[in-house]
Amino acid sequence: MNVGIAYADKFKQLWLKLEVPNESTVQDVIDHSGILDKFPEIDLDTQKVGVFGKVTKLSAKVADGARVEIYREITADPELVERRDTE
Repeated sequence: MNVGIAYADKFKQLWLKLEVPNESTVQDVIDHSGILDKFPEIDLDTQKVGVFGKVTKLSAKVADGARVEIYREITADPELVERRDTE
C-alpha cells in the first residue's frame, strides 16, 4: 500500500511517499522510510506521532493513502509571543 511520511525541523522539511506492506503500523512506516537516519534528533520515546493531524500510537495500523507525521515540540509559547502585525 502507498503511504506518506512527513517531518519538519527548524531548517528543513521532508515529505516522502513510499510503499509498505499491508497491515503496517506507524512504527513500520517510520522504520521503512529511513527518516530516523536523516533526522537523528527524532526521539520517538518523547515525540508524538500522528496520522493526518490526529495523534496516535506507534502501534496503530495505517491505511492505504495515510500520511504519517512526526511532531516536534513547540519551541515558543503562543501565549507569551507577541502578535505580529500582518498589515
